[in-house]
Amino acid sequence: MDPRTLLSCIDFRYITDVLTEEEAYEILQKGQVGKKEREGQMLMQGYPAYTTSCAWLGYSDDKLRQLCTEALKDGWTRFKVKVGADLQDDIRRCRLIRNMIGPEKTLMMDANQRWDVPEAVEWMAKLAEFKPLWIEEPTSPDDILGHATIAKALVPLGVGVATGEQCHNRVIFKQLLQAKALQFLQIDSCRLGSVNENLSVLLMAKKFEIPVCPHAGGVGLCELVQHLIIFDFISVSASLKNRMCEYVDHLHEHFRYPVVIKKASYMPPQDAGYSTEMKEESVKKHQYPDGEVWKKLLAAKGN
Repeated sequence: MDPRTLLSCIDFRYITDVLTEEEAYEILQKGQVGKKEREGQMLMQGYPAYTTSCAWLGYSDDKLRQLCTEALKDGWTRFKVKVGADLQDDIRRCRLIRNMIGPEKTLMMDANQRWDVPEAVEWMAKLAEFKPLWIEEPTSPDDILGHATIAKALVPLGVGVATGEQCHNRVIFKQLLQAKALQFLQIDSCRLGSVNENLSVLLMAKKFEIPVCPHAGGVGLCELVQHLIIFDFISVSASLKNRMCEYVDHLHEHFRYPVVIKKASYMPPQDAGYSTEMKEESVKKHQYPDGEVWKKLLAAKGN
């Protein structure tokens, strides 16, 4: 779409105090410069991804080592580790992963809303030695000012705050940006409810020069969000600095058009549509209560 047509798809109500339609138009107009080259770059190299598959809470050290070794062999350079349940356990696991990936590769941490605000600051002061790029969802996703307090406190430690996967509309993102509550903005293609709503957030992030690093994984989230983030690079941000998209190697086999990852990057989808169509046999198997999967589960429960 040309910039004017694209803007007609966006609802600017409640966000004009930070982004007017004219400002959004200017961003998209500037995005026309070098657009073909960026398209070519995406087709050749893809959009950089990071992996969350190596370091879930509850994995044994042996499993962490095995998954990390495999990921390094496959060319991954950006890794995320889950933290927040036990400090000494976190220190041990983060040390193990940092030692395995080396100092030059990127490490991120994700607390999944585990902490109160002071606790988040204290905990991250202890984990800062492992040089994480960010701490994700350190506290309640609804606590904008709490995130701002944490973000300010972590500046001297060189750790950014990432959040957004639970944010359900453009107004919440507007306030997070206004409050300087995040250094990495994590849209979720489903939580925001539409392409249109996501577009308004991508444009606000550009206005504030905050990198967008989408949340993905789950059932089809990688398939969905690839379209948004590749569009962001080609038409809005025009930058890959400190930008990457989450990837989880899970459940892609149920989709007709699964994501294609090459050299730890999302390759642009070549099929028409939004990549969300599930295979008929997968849907049949998982339908409740008559699908094969549910029949087995219910039978086991009955026994």
